[in-house]
Amino acid sequence: MLTPRQELVLRKVVLAYQASDQPVPSRVLAEDPEISASAATIRGELAQLEEHGLLTHPHTSAGRVPTEGGFRYFVDRLLPEPAREQRLDLSLVRREVDQAMRVTSETLSRVTDLLAIVSAPPLETATVRHVEVLALQPQILMVVVITSTGGVTKRMFAFDAPVDPGLAAWAGAYLNERLEGVGLGARMLHSRLLDEGLDPRERAFVERLAPAFTDLAATAEDSLYVEGAARLIGEHSGADLPQLNALMEMLERRVALLGVLREALGDHDVVVRIGAENRAPALRSLALVAAGYGLPGRPLGTVSVIGPVRMDYAGAIGAVQDAARQLSGFVEELYG
Repeated sequence: MLTPRQELVLRKVVLAYQASDQPVPSRVLAEDPEISASAATIRGELAQLEEHGLLTHPHTSAGRVPTEGGFRYFVDRLLPEPAREQRLDLSLVRREVDQAMRVTSETLSRVTDLLAIVSAPPLETATVRHVEVLALQPQILMVVVITSTGGVTKRMFAFDAPVDPGLAAWAGAYLNERLEGVGLGARMLHSRLLDEGLDPRERAFVERLAPAFTDLAATAEDSLYVEGAARLIGEHSGADLPQLNALMEMLERRVALLGVLREALGDHDVVVRIGAENRAPALRSLALVAAGYGLPGRPLGTVSVIGPVRMDYAGAIGAVQDAARQLSGFVEELYG
């Protein structure tokens, strides 16, 4: 356990290092009016913090640099409680899900100057809002499915003979009646497609169109919205080549990113992973701040930022929490 003065010195070193990205010499601390101690006393406190593994120095003549343990102590014990005021102007009202996710990632990256990643709600959490069966050509139909989240999917069907326009119109009305409000991931969706009262012609036609619905959730990929990759790669430009390659591969293979984000899904509070605390090798020289969003008792996605270990944690945590709160309000209205 640190003394109050040691905590003050550690906080000052972290803040100075975040601002300059340079080792912090003891003379800078001695000139700080908040630290009422002699230069010799400050040097002694720095030595103690180094013995605790919270500070290090690149070489003998340099100042001190926080270790990952020092940043962890800073985040856990020395950060002020984040204010709950709205930091981000997302204006999500009346937006479709895709647009809301994109706006959130773009705004979050711009405000924090970090890589921002937002995962959209899984498609299987949506329900069918409307179905259209359209004849593009006599033998080609297109089935359009509009979901409760505003998503639109289209699937083409080619037939060996011209399709009766009356049958196509009937199918549109029938599918809307049977499927409106049914979840895409619900097991009952397939059984809802077929009614016992259908004649053989109608049954065969509906069965032909069934993959437009039954394959929808199974083939859907979780959507990730990534913004600010150039910033992160620029920060990492001095890293060794294998580390940079691993980072770029992770950005390209979004399934790996999704796995990292799912660790935060469902947490009520913000999650902070610093350096080696990250399981993914590509992130072990970086820091991750993430929070889940969704409905009460039903997590749907995550909001996160990734950046250097010396990132502004207070700003990042506040922005991520604000974005998660606003997205939770957005999906509550959407799903409500």
